[in-house]
Amino acid sequence: MKQHPAEVLRTDRLRLRLAEPGDAALFLALFNDPDFIAHIGDRGVRTLEAAAKSIEDGPVAMQRARGHSMYLVERLAQGGEAVPVGVSGLVKRDALEDVDLGYAFLPRHRGQGYAFEAARAVVAHARTLGLARLAAITTAGNAASIALLLRLGMRFVGTRAVVAGEPELNLYRIDLAEAR
Repeated sequence: MKQHPAEVLRTDRLRLRLAEPGDAALFLALFNDPDFIAHIGDRGVRTLEAAAKSIEDGPVAMQRARGHSMYLVERLAQGGEAVPVGVSGLVKRDALEDVDLGYAFLPRHRGQGYAFEAARAVVAHARTLGLARLAAITTAGNAASIALLLRLGMRFVGTRAVVAGEPELNLYRIDLAEAR
């Protein structure tokens, strides 16, 4: 299978690549998924144009500034076709000391191991970038994400307010030098 020019990571089943404004349809669907809104937050993105702008202002700008970002995750299909299934990557939030691992997948692609496969690749990628620690945040009620983070070797370290006026989130960390 030919490598996409913006490919960052590849697993047996997935390609993680740089997000671009042309991926607006996937981002729009994710941003408006009820589970995304419940566990990650309402981004207020309701149009393709707004989704394209959020990609430009978010992942594209972070990639330029930091050398990492949230990546588009595609399932590799037979015949060279790639199907967008979600996002996974590294985000630096002002409210957190460490870079944080993030992921979100469309409902029809959940429960197939894609989130773990992509997140494991992103953790390995964080090591190659020289990050000493990695964080992750999730709502207390997001059992699937909590299980995934623990499976990755992350440890619960407490709760943290990430957005002023919103409930605190569970904070997890992994020391990348220890976790191999």
